[in-house]
Amino acid sequence: MNTIIVGNRELTPSKIICVGRNYIEHIKELNSEIPDNMVVFLKPNSAISYELNSFQKEQIHYEAELCFVFENGRFSAVGFGLDLTKRELQNKLRSKGLPWERAKAFNGSAVFSKFVDVNSINPSLAIELKIDGEIVQSGNIHQMIYKPAAILTELLTFMSLNDGDIVMTGTPKGVGIINRESVFIGKVKDEDKGIIRAKWVAK
Repeated sequence: MNTIIVGNRELTPSKIICVGRNYIEHIKELNSEIPDNMVVFLKPNSAISYELNSFQKEQIHYEAELCFVFENGRFSAVGFGLDLTKRELQNKLRSKGLPWERAKAFNGSAVFSKFVDVNSINPSLAIELKIDGEIVQSGNIHQMIYKPAAILTELLTFMSLNDGDIVMTGTPKGVGIINRESVFIGKVKDEDKGIIRAKWVAK
């Protein structure tokens, strides 16, 4: 089983819960409709990776996300995550009304920074993704359709979360293709103060 680093400890998520279409501008860039209800899909533990791959049977797209670890009934830690997507395959599946797992839940499709413990969720939390020195994505809690507290409340109405599970809260606009050897730098900020910085070189 794959593990994550939370503060100075190691945890094993049983699953990753992902919220889709949670930023209006991202919905627009993909020519999708604003959903009536929160869009939720899952990734298995086997999706977790600390390496960033640019290709797996087809080119892969990146989606930067603010992520939270669930422990003791609440979100206990925050981190930066990349939800990797086989966009061409996803579009084919969506057009036929089929599930997304083949395009979203493949091995290595969830790349994470280390997680930092938090006592509470500051509404000023934000993420930023740079690729080869250029900011390509940035977003914050205020831009989310469903805020972290609302996401957790909704999830707990229909599923159990285990300690160590990760919730990915959606991606802002600016998603795109991962090119081999590109340098990705992901940051989590709190009132413009950087609290997490992670770096990957795409393989």
